[in-house]
Amino acid sequence: MNIQEGSYVLLFYTQRKKWLTKVTVGKKMHTHLGIIDVSSIIGMEYGCAVKTTENKIVYLIQPTIHDFIMKSERKTQIIYPKDLGFIASRTGLKNGSKVLEIGTGSAALTTFMASIIKPDGHIYTFDVNSDFMDIAQRNLEKANMTEYVTMHKYDAHHGIDITDFDLAIVDLGDPWTVVNQVHDALKGSGAFVAICPTMNQLEKTATELKRNGYIDIDCVEIMIRSIEAREGMTRPSTRMIGHTTYLAFARKIKRLELEVNNDPELLSIS
Repeated sequence: MNIQEGSYVLLFYTQRKKWLTKVTVGKKMHTHLGIIDVSSIIGMEYGCAVKTTENKIVYLIQPTIHDFIMKSERKTQIIYPKDLGFIASRTGLKNGSKVLEIGTGSAALTTFMASIIKPDGHIYTFDVNSDFMDIAQRNLEKANMTEYVTMHKYDAHHGIDITDFDLAIVDLGDPWTVVNQVHDALKGSGAFVAICPTMNQLEKTATELKRNGYIDIDCVEIMIRSIEAREGMTRPSTRMIGHTTYLAFARKIKRLELEVNNDPELLSIS
């Protein structure tokens, strides 16, 4: 596949030294490895290499959603890929899913979900911070995902007038305060996810879910450790992505059913 003007390319030198850039005529990138003539790669194929002015070899890689997320513009902490993948599998996110997101942030999670629910699904995302929403819009445009996302500047604490969501994801400092609003917006048995950086937030959220028409409450933390695989010297990396966030999962049930079957075992939190 040839690289066109206006395309994005990941300029890869090492795992820790790589840049995501838009290819435009006349563009040059100044790096500690020397100057990279970005405009010269127009017409080249992904997978090829170029040299910097310091004779360092840089490879031209077609970016994935992972690259767009990790290189996204941000003013807030993003949800890391290790958590994104588990959210998708745990909730059954798929093409055609209708998703509610409360707390757009920099749209890293939004971008990831849009890449999965397209072309038949849609995401409705809510935030109250105009600066964050501007950044989110730019990140979605960069990943070519705007068609599958509708952004609302609105405080979801006041209620949500869209319903029948398959999945709701809440990324707020106080996710427990919108549990009821989300319940009204979800389909029966729809999935709820809360992003909780601290255990205190996780505990409050799980408690409110238990009280307000949710079951299958599951709270987890995902760890990931890289392995330095070298012949005769393979070992775990001295660095790892440890705690990024806690995740609270639940499924909506009708509140009447909860009242009828008030079984402590049914309502337990794992």
